[in-house]
Amino acid sequence: MSVSVRIPTILRTYTDGASEVSSDGATLREVLQKLDADFPGIGARILDETGKIRRFVNVYVGEEDVRFVDGLDTATPEGTNISVIPAVAGG
Repeated sequence: MSVSVRIPTILRTYTDGASEVSSDGATLREVLQKLDADFPGIGARILDETGKIRRFVNVYVGEEDVRFVDGLDTATPEGTNISVIPAVAGG
């Protein structure tokens, strides 16, 4: 199932500058695995060493923050837009 993944500026070095890429998978976990296979290293910037979404990275499937739905098991139907958004802190 083809989905669209929006890549934040800080991670575009992994995608040769592309702000949006296509990936495949029935769940967010599968999409991220395919994304890392296509763009080596990007997965480690999104997931920590235990395989969980990093604390300061937000991921949305459609309009839903995956932390409040099924996490990495969130379904990613054909045509879904996924957004990877690094948290911004400041003061």
